[in-house]
Amino acid sequence: MMQFGLDEATVNELAAGVRPTDAPHGEMEPGVAGEVFARAAWTCIAEPGDGTAGVLVDRLGAGPALAAVLDPGTSGRLAAMLADTGGPEGSGSELEPALQRWRPRLSSAEVIRALRQAVRLSAQLAIPGDDVWPGGVDDLGPHAPIALWWRGIAPALASLPNSIALVGARAATGYGEHVAMEASAGLVDRGFTIVSGAAYGIDGMAHRAALASSGLTVAFLAGGVDRFYPSGHDALLGRIAADGAVVSELPCGAAPTKWRFLQRNRLIAASSAATVVLEAGWRSGSLNTAGHAAALGRPLGAVPGPVTSPTSAGCHRLIREYDAVCVTTAAEMAELVGERTLSLTLDLQAADGDSGGFGGRTSDQIRVFDALSGRSPRTVPDVARRAGLSTAAVQGALGALGLEGAVRERETGWVRGG
Repeated sequence: MMQFGLDEATVNELAAGVRPTDAPHGEMEPGVAGEVFARAAWTCIAEPGDGTAGVLVDRLGAGPALAAVLDPGTSGRLAAMLADTGGPEGSGSELEPALQRWRPRLSSAEVIRALRQAVRLSAQLAIPGDDVWPGGVDDLGPHAPIALWWRGIAPALASLPNSIALVGARAATGYGEHVAMEASAGLVDRGFTIVSGAAYGIDGMAHRAALASSGLTVAFLAGGVDRFYPSGHDALLGRIAADGAVVSELPCGAAPTKWRFLQRNRLIAASSAATVVLEAGWRSGSLNTAGHAAALGRPLGAVPGPVTSPTSAGCHRLIREYDAVCVTTAAEMAELVGERTLSLTLDLQAADGDSGGFGGRTSDQIRVFDALSGRSPRTVPDVARRAGLSTAAVQGALGALGLEGAVRERETGWVRGG
């Protein structure tokens, strides 16, 4: 049976390379190879958090959904298929824009490249139902990851139900890093796994302290697991991949972008039993993670700082305005697990750090700006493929960005800059 233009033997070979190798002769259960390959393909086609892709895969199955998208038929046929499965009302109206987003990325060569690169790195692909699958991410509903690429040891991923996310600003102070070190070590001593995003500042200190305490730690990335970011944390991420786990919903080769950092934050919050913000400015990127935790009903804690310190203003904001629990020690952070905060949706826009905010731009404009280069002109179809958007959406975003002087058109394409 052909899948994405590939014969069954090729699909089985590619899928087996990113699955546990304890099966005899590398054999996989019937049907599993096709499911693994199809989910790997979806991570190449749809951007993280694409709810329409999530609905299709959930209702039709990853393989049938992929085959339906590859078929040159209309969105009406797909809508009928969804309706037959009891799909949510209104999902059909979202199919045509979604197909326009996905079509520039319908390339089996990209899927093959991602799978082979993963094999070279000994990276694996986790899918729902696996022992290592972090069940907490399923609470994201249609925006849950379709699959997760990871490098590391299985016990680290399996321990996520008993984990606490420690997040904070990149530009951390000595006070913030000290609190992060004490909190991470103290939570490891209490048997918790530490989850964070491997950024500079608070994230990096949380990971380092967990490793120094011989604990488990998991880092969620905004790009492929073959592209450690930031580059200054290559050694740290290498240690995490050896003694913990490095995870991403993006395939090998995918670059981290501002939009993907924002989407990555939802995985940090959803996979953890609780989230603690250790140090954050008034509009820090870590507040985006806190917003996801609160929206999911996860316990949320915040560490207070000096009232004169702008780097703690975000934590004070969480405590005052959004019912975050004030925590000052690892013991108090551990108490968050088992508690439930109000399911609040925080309308907080990140403004600094790698997970910086929208700055008044729409999500489409952010994704288009991320996809452009400052030197090499890129055509609209190329930008559409890189951003995971339809050409019409790209043209609209370029028009708006052009009005503000953020991009300009050259003879051979579009570039950043005035």
